[in-house]
Amino acid sequence: MADTPAQPDDRERTGDDTSAPAGAGPRIAVLAPLYGAGFVTAFGAHAVATGVGTEAGSGQLSLLALGLVLAVYDGAEVLLKPVFGALADRWGPRPVLLGGLAAFALVSLVYVLAVLTGAARAGAGAAVALTLVRLGQGAAASAFSPAAGAMVGRLGAGGRRGRVFGSYGAWKGLGYTAGPLLGGVVVALAGLTALFVVLAAVATAATVWVALRVPALPPLPRERQTVVDLARRLGAPAFLRPTAALAGTTAALSVAVGFLPVQGIAAGLSPIVVGAVVACLALSSTLVQPQAGRAHDRGKLSARAALAVGFTLLVAGFVLAATVTGIVALVPAAIVIGLGVGIATPVAFASLAASSPPERLGQTMGSAEVGRELGDAGGPLLVGAVAAAASVAAGLGTLAAVLAAIGIASAARRSPARRGEAADGRG
Repeated sequence: MADTPAQPDDRERTGDDTSAPAGAGPRIAVLAPLYGAGFVTAFGAHAVATGVGTEAGSGQLSLLALGLVLAVYDGAEVLLKPVFGALADRWGPRPVLLGGLAAFALVSLVYVLAVLTGAARAGAGAAVALTLVRLGQGAAASAFSPAAGAMVGRLGAGGRRGRVFGSYGAWKGLGYTAGPLLGGVVVALAGLTALFVVLAAVATAATVWVALRVPALPPLPRERQTVVDLARRLGAPAFLRPTAALAGTTAALSVAVGFLPVQGIAAGLSPIVVGAVVACLALSSTLVQPQAGRAHDRGKLSARAALAVGFTLLVAGFVLAATVTGIVALVPAAIVIGLGVGIATPVAFASLAASSPPERLGQTMGSAEVGRELGDAGGPLLVGAVAAAASVAAGLGTLAAVLAAIGIASAARRSPARRGEAADGRG
């Protein structure tokens, strides 16, 4: 992973920067639809999770069925993201992006049709329909998510990766925030079926937006890659360090969204106040990501510094939430955790993209997304297991220790040879 901001890569600049004059970087009109695709994957994942949880809470869906419905989405992403990332390199990222978004809209409409035709009746039929649709949505997201990340990385070549990944992460943060809020409102007012109508409409709008505004990026010439070559590249520190950092930040975000409310309710806070706490976390993360990315591009924030500061904030936030109770601790903890996620995430993405051969960027992003998904699932599982055995505070403290270890490993100083590689944007 690079200790310095990503430097321009001549191979990328000649092949990819077709949407703007030399040195100007890609136009926002080209990048905004890609940010919108990031919003769709985050919004779709969290909105349905909240809506299905509501169904389980009202007794319309068993807890076992709830667990299965939630698991198949992430399971599909873990298995398929590297596959679709590799296809994005082979075919070009745009067709994979468009196909994934269109498939997400179509699968969402399939559930609506199943309900309208009576195929998804309450009970076993509803659980089967939800499981199959979430599996399809997860497979579709596995296509358009790494393809969007690869396009952002290629269009941001030339010293702009930090800022474009910062904006991309901010839009995903908006999706993580809007998903539970809007999803809960739609389900409360019109039911779960209406939520799938909304998801189909959002994905369709993103598909049209990408089709109209995003240019085709042709596949780059690639040398033959063996399984040994792939294993060597994905096992190198340049890949493992930022991927571990992304897994840690995703785990922190998932745990904070899920368990800070538990601490708040236990302290006697109302659900409205608890929701505001989570909103503070999402807002701080969303606002700081573009700023951190710009600072990285300008040479003011190295990768080592960003990861060190980011993970220090994450550890401090969870320690505060674990040791002090009440609103006076939860609000600062949420803001600090959000800042930690926002500082570390775009720089880790930029370093990951800078370390990857541009012709393999889709494969790199798809493989790195697996690490994020494992963090998304592993963080809550770890905290939940420790909380069941001891307390929520103990679970948060355990996560703080794990994040400290990840931060130290990700920001550790490399050997002189490694630092020489980093100066080329590839270490």
